[in-house]
Amino acid sequence: MMITVILFVLLLITGMPIGLVIAISSVGFFLNADFLPLGIAFQKFSAPTQSFPILATPLFLLVGNLLNKTGVTHRLLDFARVISGWMTGGLAQINVLLACLLGGVSGSATADAAMQSRVLGLPMIARGYPRAFSAVVIAFSSLITATIPPSILLILYGFVGNVSIGKLFIAGIFPGLLLTVILMATNYLLARRMKIAPETTSLPTRREVWISFKNGFWALMFPVVLIVVIRLGIFTTTEAGAFIVFYAFFIGRWIYKTLDNRALWEVLKDTISDIGVVMLLIMSAAILGHITIIDQIPQQLAESILQLTENPYAILFLLLALITVAGMLFDGSVIILLLTPILLPIAVQAGFDPIHFGLIFVVLTLLGANTPPVGICMYTVCGILNCSTTGFVRASLPYLAAFFVFIIMLVIFPAITLFLPGILM
Repeated sequence: MMITVILFVLLLITGMPIGLVIAISSVGFFLNADFLPLGIAFQKFSAPTQSFPILATPLFLLVGNLLNKTGVTHRLLDFARVISGWMTGGLAQINVLLACLLGGVSGSATADAAMQSRVLGLPMIARGYPRAFSAVVIAFSSLITATIPPSILLILYGFVGNVSIGKLFIAGIFPGLLLTVILMATNYLLARRMKIAPETTSLPTRREVWISFKNGFWALMFPVVLIVVIRLGIFTTTEAGAFIVFYAFFIGRWIYKTLDNRALWEVLKDTISDIGVVMLLIMSAAILGHITIIDQIPQQLAESILQLTENPYAILFLLLALITVAGMLFDGSVIILLLTPILLPIAVQAGFDPIHFGLIFVVLTLLGANTPPVGICMYTVCGILNCSTTGFVRASLPYLAAFFVFIIMLVIFPAITLFLPGILM
């Protein structure tokens, strides 16, 4: 295993893509192990391509690209403006609500943050909002994407950990709404101190809400349709992905009439590129996951933790601390693929439900995207809005506090994540 670790670090320093880093360093283990034929590595590498559950990943990537080309984002933005524009905080509140609505569309925190930086971030700065505050609101709003279906990270966690993806989708709904409320409350407190006025001067009328809802109806129904077809057992998660692809194509082509052949070709090209990146990670991580089983790394780590403490919550705290540190160094999908086979058995052995642990795990991995040194969302937003990372970090402190309150609530009250799957599934 030491050869794998050394190769991993050396290749990572050279700037090689992380998918190749994982694959090459994992193959190095087999080359150094006389008792293992090299063919096993290639078998494990190709195994995910034969997996029916993992087929949900490219399908939902295609859905996200389809919906982004059909004008769904602007319809949801109009709806968010009508619903929340009257609140103290103005565009900041609209930003959070739009992120909640987009959670079921983009499925990607980085894509969500980049899009909102252009759609809302630049107008916020133009209207006098502090630059760092605008960047932080957008970056932390993107964390909601980790919970609202169809979260790509939840799909990866379910696949690697052999946990029901349908239950994970349903379990993420209430935590996503709770995080939305917490972030909007944080916006309110900060906006009052900064004397930021609402976007609109009065509450929306029922007619305004109805018109906005009607214009965005098919977009708003996307997550509802997804959950209904899974809950009723009409489709598995993967089959639901195929159905939602048809749904997105249908509303884009014949209802909104914005998905012409040229746009469709761009969607397919973008999706092929996205699938290539994600599948290389998944396939490479399958080899590394097999190595952790051979070397009994979960068992060894569990024994080491149990020597420190046998208290279940202390064990969970140590696991979450490890995830937080890893999130500062690696992309969320990499962390899910690498650490799930190691950490999930320990959490289950400590008495935690795999769905409960999974939601906390997935959301916490994305926190690192908003913190140095490798904060993908942070650098994306700061780059688009021309904001310094120092100013971003300083402005993010209240949101970090709010986020950890959210994590503590998930830990102390498992029902937040488990009551919907318990009722519906």
